[in-house]
Amino acid sequence: MSQNAAAATAGPVSPDDVAGLRAAVTGPVLDPADAAYAAECATYNLAQPTAPAVVVGATSAEDVAHAVTFATRHGLAVAVKNAGHQVVPSVGESSLLITTTRLTGVEVDESARTLRVGAGVRWHEALAAAAKAGLAPLAGSTPGVGVVGYTLGGGLSPLLGRAHGYAADHVRWIEVVTADGVIRTVTPDDEPELFWALLGGKGNFGVVTRIEFTAVELTAFYGGGLWFPGEDMAEVLEVWRTWAPALPETASTSFAVQRLPQDDALPAPLRGAFVLHVRFSHLGDAAEAEELLAPLRAAGTPVLDSIAPRPVPDIGAIHVDPVDPLPYVETGFGLREFSVETLAALVEAVGPGSDCPLVTVEVRALGGALDREPGTPNAVPSRGLPYVTFAFGVAAPPDLPFMDEHLAKYAAALSPWTDPRNVVNFIAPDEAVSEAEVRRLYGAERYHRLAAAKRRWDPDNVFRRNHNIRPSSAPAGD
Repeated sequence: MSQNAAAATAGPVSPDDVAGLRAAVTGPVLDPADAAYAAECATYNLAQPTAPAVVVGATSAEDVAHAVTFATRHGLAVAVKNAGHQVVPSVGESSLLITTTRLTGVEVDESARTLRVGAGVRWHEALAAAAKAGLAPLAGSTPGVGVVGYTLGGGLSPLLGRAHGYAADHVRWIEVVTADGVIRTVTPDDEPELFWALLGGKGNFGVVTRIEFTAVELTAFYGGGLWFPGEDMAEVLEVWRTWAPALPETASTSFAVQRLPQDDALPAPLRGAFVLHVRFSHLGDAAEAEELLAPLRAAGTPVLDSIAPRPVPDIGAIHVDPVDPLPYVETGFGLREFSVETLAALVEAVGPGSDCPLVTVEVRALGGALDREPGTPNAVPSRGLPYVTFAFGVAAPPDLPFMDEHLAKYAAALSPWTDPRNVVNFIAPDEAVSEAEVRRLYGAERYHRLAAAKRRWDPDNVFRRNHNIRPSSAPAGD
């Protein structure tokens, strides 16, 4: 029996145990009796509360190391809450939660075109710092999302992804605390298997406290959105269906069928509206972009047009994702095609005349550099996937099962075109929870390699509060 497995037989955490951890850690150490506990544990999804035995607000990699060592000594699973939209699944009294929002700091090396960021940094901070040097990192659709969690799940940029690949493809250096409580710096040359597994294995191999990655020389783009009346979605999407695959790699697009709330924060044409939101970005000039857009503009008359020249830090204007925490349920899966039949099934499921109450049902066109293995390979499992879809419904927690039913109806309607691959960041907390489902996500060969890395770096499955990759000898967890 390993040292960690032996520790798992330890008894419950006592107040004296927690006091000892407080003495060792600089940041706050909280248990359910502490007034600040609820705020420290809060997540973006108000319907997914966390209630760990102990939560540690790490201020350094050393704090993280103390927390991981404490957890293994007391037989607790380690969960990590980064920043932004991250939701940690199944965090209860048998877990220790580490929050990394205090691990701040952005260092920009203009000559090397690199950024080094702490695990608490969000994209809007990194984007602003990079812009001062004329650089653009591969940020996602929501600038409020945490850089590290997004990147460990691959990182799908609606601006730079098709031209430059996944954010994970640009990582050069990782600082991580592994299950043995050791702070390690990992590069492609130093522990290459751990480096490979961390990027795409999202949270299964340790607590990442800092990363360094390269950025692109870019200061502006042309993009935004066109919102068409929802009643026109079939006609517009019939054009989008053949238009999107023909775009050059410098252009990216997605669409979202939206039933928006009556919210004064929205532009007047969108308040309480049923719309089709077509997103677009282009890395060239306005004239090139408008030439590409011409077929789509001819497909219908938008109620709102936000496409314009923009500075790179304005990337959030492409998708205009919700900012404030919400109670919601979600699903995401890959699509192997978006054919005439796929479109017909989507329109029937979520279009005019359907009973669909979901706030957003989106499809993103991938391809380009997202299909290509980077110079330094990683575990990202979605290369070659042409489309990914994501849907969510918002409601008061008692009404969320109703939304879940409609998510299931949508998934069933598109099931004939489902692909086993998916973007890791688009998987809901209650999806890909069994070993068979996770194996299906990664594919047998990649999963076997990840499981081998897990056996080396986390043989007792301490990091199991995630879409778990289990060493073959480890139990499923509690």
